[in-house]
Amino acid sequence: MRRALSAALLLASAVTVAAIAAPDRSGRSQAATVRDDLGRTIVLPARTGRIISIQPEISRMIVSLGAGDRLVGIEYALRSQDHIFGLVFPAGERLPLVSLSENSISVEEVLRLKPDLIFASPFERQIVEALQRKTSVPVLALASLGRFESQAEILTLLGRLLGREARAAELTSYFNGRIGRVREALRGLPESAKPRVFLSFWGSLTKTPIHYDPVDAAGGINVAEKSAPDLPGTVNELVSVERLIAWNPDLILAHGNYAPRDRKVTVESIRSDPRLASVKAVRTGGVRYTFGFWNWWDMAEVTVETLYLAHLFHPGRFPGFDLAREGEEAFRTFYGVPGAFAALSKVLRCEEW
Repeated sequence: MRRALSAALLLASAVTVAAIAAPDRSGRSQAATVRDDLGRTIVLPARTGRIISIQPEISRMIVSLGAGDRLVGIEYALRSQDHIFGLVFPAGERLPLVSLSENSISVEEVLRLKPDLIFASPFERQIVEALQRKTSVPVLALASLGRFESQAEILTLLGRLLGREARAAELTSYFNGRIGRVREALRGLPESAKPRVFLSFWGSLTKTPIHYDPVDAAGGINVAEKSAPDLPGTVNELVSVERLIAWNPDLILAHGNYAPRDRKVTVESIRSDPRLASVKAVRTGGVRYTFGFWNWWDMAEVTVETLYLAHLFHPGRFPGFDLAREGEEAFRTFYGVPGAFAALSKVLRCEEW
């Protein structure tokens, strides 16, 4: 769960391909290089047949591209805490773990697995640099942190690296198309018609992200959007209850991507909190769950969440919305596994939302 919180502590930067087999003045090809989210220029290997990923978002993207067979090692949270990976890639149960706890990567196991490329989180800069130094294997630090544009950029980059350009283009087109249709349906919507939303995330009533693309795309206003983060370069803020009350949001969205037994903040606990009795969301029944990212982000899930929020915010513009149907389509499109969203919904009890 700490990894889910850690994902909120960095601002994503766009990855850029600095050179891809570009010839130098002698006519010889240069090595392909990529600038990652830590601003490091990484020389890519000539082949990427064996990959270790200790970044769950990247691991799932690799699977969505149809390249899961190139994964030769993953980190512990993807197997022990992730709600999605096991559903969409059962073969991952047999992959070796290169870590057994947070921030404890086994260099010996990495070397034994002989990867061509390692993907890691930009949150763990010391691990990234130490791992590359000790193994001499390129380590690429990437994370979208929920920015739609960054998700598409990373998926496109992975498509190039893995020779899955067409598949990456297909998924990016689907994602942009679904989000684009939501935005088109909301075209001309006045600001006064957008609900003011507070996100209660990461097991704390008053911990909230200062940006959240699904809310923006779905025609809502994140009341914390103009707030300052707790620390420079972070994207979350712990606000006071008094400030939450002063914002008086129309809706409060609780983090629903925890299994019910693990939720420290629930819809019921917010509704019954006497301190919040005067808040409009509580008075009018506007306290609901939303997914919220878990173990970094997942493009299939964030597609569904945006559609879900658009219907929640503006039901008249999205008649006939069916969460189960939309979720099945998105997960089948990304992962080709029938029933994966239904299984996820059962874990999260989405039918109660």
